[in-house]
Amino acid sequence: MIQKDVIESANEKAHSALNADYAALGEHLARRGIDINAIKDKVAAYGVAVPSWGVGTGGTRFARFPGSGEPRDIFDKMDDCGVIHQLTGATPSVSLHIPWDKADPASLKAKAQETGLAFDAVNSNTFQDQANQAHSYKFGSLSHSDAATRQQAVDHNIECIEIGKTIGSNALTVWIGDGSNFPGQTNFTRQFERYLDAMHSVYKALPEDWRIFTEHKMYEPAFYSTVVQDWGTNYMIAQELGEKAFCLVDLGHHAPNVNIEMIVARLIQFNKLGGFHFNDSKYGDDDLDTGSIDPYRLFLVFNELVDAEARNAPGFNPAHMLDQSHNVTDPIESLMVSAMEVQRAYAAALLVDREALEGYQEDNDALMATSTLKKAFRTDVEPILAMARLEKGAAIDPVTAYRLSGYRARVAGERPAVSGAGGGIV
Repeated sequence: MIQKDVIESANEKAHSALNADYAALGEHLARRGIDINAIKDKVAAYGVAVPSWGVGTGGTRFARFPGSGEPRDIFDKMDDCGVIHQLTGATPSVSLHIPWDKADPASLKAKAQETGLAFDAVNSNTFQDQANQAHSYKFGSLSHSDAATRQQAVDHNIECIEIGKTIGSNALTVWIGDGSNFPGQTNFTRQFERYLDAMHSVYKALPEDWRIFTEHKMYEPAFYSTVVQDWGTNYMIAQELGEKAFCLVDLGHHAPNVNIEMIVARLIQFNKLGGFHFNDSKYGDDDLDTGSIDPYRLFLVFNELVDAEARNAPGFNPAHMLDQSHNVTDPIESLMVSAMEVQRAYAAALLVDREALEGYQEDNDALMATSTLKKAFRTDVEPILAMARLEKGAAIDPVTAYRLSGYRARVAGERPAVSGAGGGIV
């Protein structure tokens, strides 16, 4: 992937400055009663999964402009994902999407070992029709009015579980595009009943040590209503299915101005937070780079996560994954920066003086409570992240090392150019 001497050479140039910055930040944090090395160790142990589909160029409903050296198959994707982890030390696992990434399990496991990756949750796909598919998902999948179509969707999800079992995954993520585009098109109640009945069949196929994550989304591709439209419906699904069912929170799948951090807190409180798809948005489900629009919101989400971690909330074990679409940037660079932004939010949340915050909350001191959060958020934790990377043999500056390596130019010479004709988000 990336030659070690490239990383070492880039690190050598930046090492002295990093040492100085780390020492200065350490002194500053010590005055606040914080051990910088303890924070660094927690950040180093944190990892976020990379989506296999994220290393390809995304698009919109109108056009797609492929980048050079796009991955041809799951094995190219895993090479790219391996580069991201090699340079950041922050993305130890990859999340596969079936059937896009369907391949011989033994070959997948061998590739994972070669690239130093593990497998995160497997993702099913019943929002697209595939070649030689008997029944269309145009009008729904797990909630379709036709029993044979629903059974096809159930069988696909069970197939994903079987694939996941062979490669070492332990979770299934289910997102459906089912819904309606016109009032009266479907009966809301009967449609949801069909969905729950189908999901019960999928749930029964879960191994004992597996979890299932259901993902809500307010709109798209159905624009009048979606079957799993918000966190409340998602919570009902998790409650209905059982103790192995949890809610997945995608940061772009909510109505504008929704308080996502409060949703996170509620799901933690009732032990139904399954995990995250991290991204960012300006207008809707934009799937922009994580932290590129609203880094404070990302920090506030992690403030809730660190709070739950600090008080040992029962059953607290959320899965973390990026889920982005890269239209104008090199996907590898965007995913590296996003992984580091997630780490940054985690590190900053670890700096919150929780004892002081709780005191201000109990005293109803709104100004000092919010100022306590801002103090942590405004602290530049970059030296902590960079030192954690250095000590793991990764790059102090991953993007610089990546560009120096010439990796994109090399794979562009090996992988055929892809046509940009046609629209489509993925």
